[in-house]
Amino acid sequence: MKRLRTLVPLAAAALVLSGCAMAGTASGPAATLDPDAKVSGSITVWSWDAAAVSLKRLAGEYEKEHSGTSIKVVDIGYDNAYDKLSVGLQAGTGLPDLVTIETDHTPGYLSQFPAGFTDLTPIIGDKKADFDPSKWAASVDASGAVKAVPWDSGTVGLFYRSDYLDAAGVDPASLTTWDALVTAGEKIKAKTGHTLLTADISSGGLFQMLLQQQGQGLFDDSGDIAVSSPQAVKALTLLKELNDKGLLKNVTGWDARVTSAKNGDSAVTPEAVWWIATLTGEAQELSGKYGVTELPAFGTDGARTSNSGGSALAVPAQAKNPQLAASFAAFALADTASQVSMMKKDGLFPSYLPALKDPLFQQSDPYFGGQKVYRLFAEQTAKIPAISYTADNAKAGDIVANAVVSSVINGADPATALKDAAKQIATATGRTIAG
Repeated sequence: MKRLRTLVPLAAAALVLSGCAMAGTASGPAATLDPDAKVSGSITVWSWDAAAVSLKRLAGEYEKEHSGTSIKVVDIGYDNAYDKLSVGLQAGTGLPDLVTIETDHTPGYLSQFPAGFTDLTPIIGDKKADFDPSKWAASVDASGAVKAVPWDSGTVGLFYRSDYLDAAGVDPASLTTWDALVTAGEKIKAKTGHTLLTADISSGGLFQMLLQQQGQGLFDDSGDIAVSSPQAVKALTLLKELNDKGLLKNVTGWDARVTSAKNGDSAVTPEAVWWIATLTGEAQELSGKYGVTELPAFGTDGARTSNSGGSALAVPAQAKNPQLAASFAAFALADTASQVSMMKKDGLFPSYLPALKDPLFQQSDPYFGGQKVYRLFAEQTAKIPAISYTADNAKAGDIVANAVVSSVINGADPATALKDAAKQIATATGRTIAG
């Protein structure tokens, strides 16, 4: 799902989740699904915004293909979604048959409520190779059971103002590494007066994007704290360098980021595929002035993408009709026609890799000078580095965001700021700092 609705409320949702001291209990043991079972009856689905709209449309199609079924999709609104989910999991009652959960939240819920969701492995377990690997990793619990079906990916690329790069004599094809981009940023500022990029440093979002690009999360595969790793230091050092050289415009909040883009403050934006819809919807006057290329790498052989945003569908263990819920989730998310439909009509970029081969992703876009922008993101989605999550990700993210501000804005040494953050996370979570 688009990130614009998730940046600010994330901390509040984390408080709800971290406040659940117990694992929660379902009203009964989770069902064992049968991939060959005939489905019937009714289910209720919780989602919000464009996702709810797309599910309502697909529900009608599913019902036509599966007589005797009824699917009710309820738009519960984003602001209340995680309060309702956390309370329902803790109480063991009150949840529907199918729920939407964002990727950033999914691993925390799976860890906090290990018995709270139905094992979807019998329905979707053989599809691992068909999904964005970073999304699949976030949908599997510690035992290897698939507890959610990946939905949309926030594949990241580098959006750039082609007119600014042209004025500075910078070839976008040369922006293959972050070092090359910093050098180009100095030329762009000297020639045009514009900063290189705009970011909300206080959110910590760009830092975590750069960290995942290097295949590292806030925690390692063992659940140990990894925020002071060499990869983290490299990411924070880059952000501090950008600010120290006057190449970064720091803003606060989503609206400020959009306004900065409309005003043309900066030359590039490292962001997810859904930024396309933001630009075309909010800044139509800039049509023809933008292009997209791969994210610059850390080093010559590094990944050229990362992730920002996205979601999944999960079946609570207390679902009244888990068989139908799992079947509908697979119909919506592990099906090319369904995923292409959601992309075309609702702007939800698929995590399901076969869908990315559809001709829709080969079309040129006049807003980007005729460039086939979706093809670029489609090619990069399978390359998004997978990272490890824990139930403490949101808590750690808040602490790390403060460390990012301390270094980038207030000048603290990146390695020192991150070591301090690791110690704070250890104190707050009881986890070990990775060696």
